[in-house]
Amino acid sequence: MSIDHFGDDVAPTYDLTHAEAFAPATLEPAVDTLAALAGDGRALEFAIGTGRVALPLAARGVEVHGIERSPAMVAQLRAKPGGDRVPVVVGDMASTTVPGAFRLVYLVFNTIANLTTQDEQVACFRNAAAHLEPGGCFVVELFVPQLQRLPAGEAFRPFEVTPEHLGIDEYDVAEQLLWSHHYRRGDDGRYGRWTIPFRYAWPAELDLMARLAGLRLRSRAADWRGAPFTSASTSHVSVWEKPAA
Repeated sequence: MSIDHFGDDVAPTYDLTHAEAFAPATLEPAVDTLAALAGDGRALEFAIGTGRVALPLAARGVEVHGIERSPAMVAQLRAKPGGDRVPVVVGDMASTTVPGAFRLVYLVFNTIANLTTQDEQVACFRNAAAHLEPGGCFVVELFVPQLQRLPAGEAFRPFEVTPEHLGIDEYDVAEQLLWSHHYRRGDDGRYGRWTIPFRYAWPAELDLMARLAGLRLRSRAADWRGAPFTSASTSHVSVWEKPAA
């Protein structure tokens, strides 16, 4: 991930353009689940961003630390109430380390897919495992690739079409990559473009990455509320556990 896709041109408006992710109906079940997994232990968020999850989790009494690659996103976190009390290390979540052991490491909102090679994603799992105390958990929230909705021979699939936002996913099935193209209308009526690359991975592939890191699957649900994961699910919340010593 050599390019910072969440720099000064994106970070100041990130919360506004992802307002649906901050809605209580979306956010509270995630915080409930993570708080229960952390218990009285420490939590480490990979790609902590502007603190969407970290701040309400810290408000529950959980000691939260973070790793974030983008200094601009950290600046947005720091500007929020309580943001200056969350320790954050600027660096890559696949290799950056934080002192101490954690009961919980978590990576939400599809962000593991921002690591665009398999090697980086494997390294991310190993980094999470290295930070976990025995019995601790690594949690990943990720979309399920919707290739069944992609007509044969086609590479583009719109996922949102509104007057304010046009979102189109571009797939490279051979390389297991996709690019999400976002066209958003500004206050002046003009549309700005933001493109972010992803490497999609199936749940079974993530399970193998976890095994390589010495973790084992504890649970998998379709969402933060615990809905059963099925072949029709479009996302999953997976929890891998580090075996107790």
